[in-house]
Amino acid sequence: MLKRYIVKSDERGLLFKKGSYMKRLQPGVYRPAPFSDDEIVLLNVTKPFHVQGKDLNLFLQDQRLLDELTVIHVQDHEYALHYEDGKFVSLLTAGKYAFWNVLKRHEFTRVDIRQPEIGPEIDRAILAKVAGYFYTSEVANYETGMLFYNNVMQKQLTPGKYYFWKGPVLASVNTVDLRRQQLDMTGQEIMTEDKVTLRLNFVCQYQITDPLRALEIKSFEEQIYVLLQLILREYVGTLKLDDLLRMKQEIAAFVLSRLNDKSEEYGIKFLSAGVKDIILPGDIKEILNTVLLAEKKAQANLITRREETASTRSLLNTAKLMDENQTLFRLKELEFLEKICEKIGTISLTGGGNLLEQLNSLLGGGKQAG
Repeated sequence: MLKRYIVKSDERGLLFKKGSYMKRLQPGVYRPAPFSDDEIVLLNVTKPFHVQGKDLNLFLQDQRLLDELTVIHVQDHEYALHYEDGKFVSLLTAGKYAFWNVLKRHEFTRVDIRQPEIGPEIDRAILAKVAGYFYTSEVANYETGMLFYNNVMQKQLTPGKYYFWKGPVLASVNTVDLRRQQLDMTGQEIMTEDKVTLRLNFVCQYQITDPLRALEIKSFEEQIYVLLQLILREYVGTLKLDDLLRMKQEIAAFVLSRLNDKSEEYGIKFLSAGVKDIILPGDIKEILNTVLLAEKKAQANLITRREETASTRSLLNTAKLMDENQTLFRLKELEFLEKICEKIGTISLTGGGNLLEQLNSLLGGGKQAG
């Protein structure tokens, strides 16, 4: 039975004789000679050029075939973005590819994955179609980012979302928080000069000014914490307990000044510092409460003595005035009588004599009668 091959308008034929490629066939009808080993492989020109079991280079020696093909060789350090008639189709990894150009126009954008950051020239809309070939990093609006390639610093990144190709170079973004931050030191035990062990709750606020410097310091927050510890111990260890309690505000000023002396080394600026609490041992609390109570009692006694002295001085002044002024003396008698009348219902006086003498006599007589 005679073989017949029909090559359609959207196809091309590849003629093989005894398994060896001979030439490309245009659309038409072909009948190999009887009992020949000729074979025609049909390929659709809307699909990539590919012959099962054959290497591409075998066909690139045919110039006529090559005229109808677009060939691209993608290097090991590259990706190629493949577009057909201006529309993205696929991402090509390292290798050699061929596409028919008889019905479609093929274009390619090469990217060097040794520079992994995906630039703005790559449309972000196509990235959803190549999800396995890139990764992302984000920098929040209150942060700054430091871009590293294989742990080597490249540049500083502003807030935004960044895309990187997967490849031989690993891109990493370390973010640094630029907001005001707070460091709390709770229950720090420190001994004063007079050997009293107390606990301090201290707080300071800072802001990073040199992100790269801050990233270069291992365990950044821990080192800041230790620095604060040492400064507090240095200062508190030179004070006695009474001085420490009296100079509470000066501690904060001293610590803040010393911290800012070290700020450039850590790439930060210390904004404020303060003592939240001073926690004393129980026995020291009792002693201080006893001292405080004694001080308050002494103050109360002093006030009482001052009032008594003032009252006595006032009586002395009144007596002098009464001795010098008889009218004032009489008014005082009447005032005294008024006070007596408030206590007694009726008083009868007869005869003459001094009012006070009669009242004394009356009061004396009443006592004897009782």
